[in-house]
Formats: sequence, C-alpha cells, structure tokens
Amino acid sequence: MNVFERHDLIRRRPEVPIGKALMGIDHGSKTLGIAVSDSLWMTSTPLGTVGRKKFSKDIQEIKLMLQGREIGAVILGLPREMDGGLGPRAQSVADYASSLEEFWQLPCLLWEERLTSAEAERAMLKADLSRARRSQLIDSHAAAIILQSALDRLSNP
Repeated sequence: MNVFERHDLIRRRPEVPIGKALMGIDHGSKTLGIAVSDSLWMTSTPLGTVGRKKFSKDIQEIKLMLQGREIGAVILGLPREMDGGLGPRAQSVADYASSLEEFWQLPCLLWEERLTSAEAERAMLKADLSRARRSQLIDSHAAAIILQSALDRLSNP
C-alpha cells in the first residue's frame, strides 16, 4: 500500500471516531492553515495559521489552538496537480500526514484541496476584506473549506 492509499479518507472512514471534532490543515510551505469541526461534523471553523518552523514547534502551536477540544482525526488537504496527478507537494503532504499520525496517534487522512485557496479568496473578496486581512486569513479559510468538503463526504458515504 502506498503512502497515498494509507491516508485515504474514504478507505479509512471506519477509523474516524464519531462524536469527536476533526481538525483540518492546509499545508503550505510557509504556513499551516488550521480549522476545526464541531463534534457532529456539521460545520468547520477556521482557527488561524501557524508559521512553519520546525515540526515540534509547529505541533506545540497547534496544540495551543486546539486546547480544550477533543480531536478524533486530522484531515490534510492533498494538493493534486490540475491534471489530477500527484506531484512533489502531494508527497510532502503525505509524508507530513505520516509524521502527524505517528505523533498524535490519530488517523491523519488526505482530502482533495485543488482550488480551495482560490475559493477562500473569492469568499473574502465578496466579504470586502482588505488585501492585508485576506493575506492573514487565507490559509485558515482554505483549511476550513478542505475540512468542510471532507465533512460533507464523511456524512454522505
């Protein structure tokens, strides 16, 4: 089984505990966008971003954001190429999912993320947010879009 199959959302659906919140991550080269769901898997909410430093420091920042929340699984956006292929960025995210899973002992699953940043940007433009404010929020909103899409799929197997 390859690393992508090992983290496939649909394949591993039975491992995701019902009644616990899910965390979504938009994995970028400079930042991690973080979002969280409610325990009923109805809605996702952007929490913020973590400036990427070192894995252990990033994890500590994420833990602070999630304080008081019981997380059952992590959903990471899988950056496919526009032709559907899996390039080097996708491999990096899959490797990150493996590291997270080992660290947190939670299912870390991959879900399609193509064009989520563009969708988040459009929504923020519609809300008339300034360029500076959009820049601050884009990654966490993209994480919320990724997570919401995964929640919709998990709720309708």
